[in-house]
Formats: sequence, structure tokens, C-alpha cells
Amino acid sequence: MLRYAVIFFIIAIVAAVFGFGGIAAGAAEIAKILFYIFVVIFLVTLLLGVVRR
Repeated sequence: MLRYAVIFFIIAIVAAVFGFGGIAAGAAEIAKILFYIFVVIFLVTLLLGVVRR
């Protein structure tokens, strides 16, 4: 479960680079939304991984 948390965190960081870096205006909004979604998924999987131990 911790492995999934790390994967979602990496995806969130990549989305943040594209969204907050100003690559393209249209893609930036989508990347910002994806960033927040994957951060939430990261936190949920991280908590589930910690609780299961």
C-alpha cells in the first residue's frame, strides 16, 4: 500500500510541475485539478498503509 502512495505522490508532483509551471494555459487547469486529486489519493493510501501495519 505504501508503494501506491509513493506512485500517487510522484504523479502529483509531475502534475504540479505542469500545472503550476505555466506550460500551457488549457493544460494548466487540468494539471492543477489532477494534482489535487492525486494528493488526496496519496494521503488516503498513505493512511491506509500506516493503519494496516
